[in-house]
Amino acid sequence: MSQLRRPSLGVERFAGVYLLGFFIILFGILKPHEFLSSGTLHSVASAQAITGMLAIAVVIPLAAGTYDLSVGATINLSSILAIWLQSEHEVSMGVAIAIAVGTATLVGIINGIVVVRFRVNSFIATLGTASIVTATQQIIVGQTQPNSPLNPSWAEITTTTIFGFQLVVLYLLVMGGGAWWLLSRTPAGRYVYATGSNPEAARLSGVAVSRWTFLSLLLSSAVAGVAGVFYGSLYGPSLTYGPSLLLPAFAAAFLGTTLVAGARFNIWGSLLAIYALATGVKGLQLVTGAPWLAQMFNGVALILAVSITVWRRSAVASARQDEAEKHIQATGGETRRARQPNPPPRVARYVGGSSP
Repeated sequence: MSQLRRPSLGVERFAGVYLLGFFIILFGILKPHEFLSSGTLHSVASAQAITGMLAIAVVIPLAAGTYDLSVGATINLSSILAIWLQSEHEVSMGVAIAIAVGTATLVGIINGIVVVRFRVNSFIATLGTASIVTATQQIIVGQTQPNSPLNPSWAEITTTTIFGFQLVVLYLLVMGGGAWWLLSRTPAGRYVYATGSNPEAARLSGVAVSRWTFLSLLLSSAVAGVAGVFYGSLYGPSLTYGPSLLLPAFAAAFLGTTLVAGARFNIWGSLLAIYALATGVKGLQLVTGAPWLAQMFNGVALILAVSITVWRRSAVASARQDEAEKHIQATGGETRRARQPNPPPRVARYVGGSSP
């Protein structure tokens, strides 16, 4: 008889949706008038859009097994450069944006050369690049924060609203959809995941591991550059905001592997993690008024996410090893039985039940 299958609620596959729903129900009960409002929805959506873009920039190299710790400095340089060119040198908005994004992409090229060509560990290489980028920003603008551009179109890039949501939220969805399609629906994405999963096996299979590592770092910096332009348009100039977004972006990337089935870095899981955490933080701030909750939430989330990710990958690896060992034992036993000589005829008849 076939066993009846237990009904599944998809907790492992849709854990992020359940977590977000839990926060909405909990704080909707505790603070219904403040929390369950369109103003809260729109403010959380807009406030986390830039962090979501930076999480996309982080996920792409992580999928290729590479860290990019320079995205925090890169996003900061991009926004300051776009604003500084417009306000101090009267460069047109389009040209300033192109220069800012191009400079950020150059950072990715440098990261790729250092990691791929010189074989420097990506963690160390991009950490060093972040310091160089920060120094470059100080060389360009000094310690003086530039003024916001007078062109009203600069702010309208992100603050124009559609159905109550600012355009920056739409940009996040478009970037997320494009990155998801690239990683999940194209051969390039399969090569990136193969590179991150097992570089040596991917290389033996004909995957150009170095190329995809290089391209992942380049694309990461380009996305950070675009996010920097949107940040400058949305919030104005800031000399030090970039590094503060690095921890939430990495926390979302690792937590995203636990919220969506598959235990691998993915775009939608990371974005879902950002908004689930932001919803929890917003609710707790409305209940307690504590200003430090965001930092506490992000730190705890990063530690838990990394721990769960390591545990799940270890469990998967252990299960695969056990299956391989059972397969070897089974095939080995069959081989030994096949190699044994046939018993003598009289013994065979005896074993078969006949009298000797």
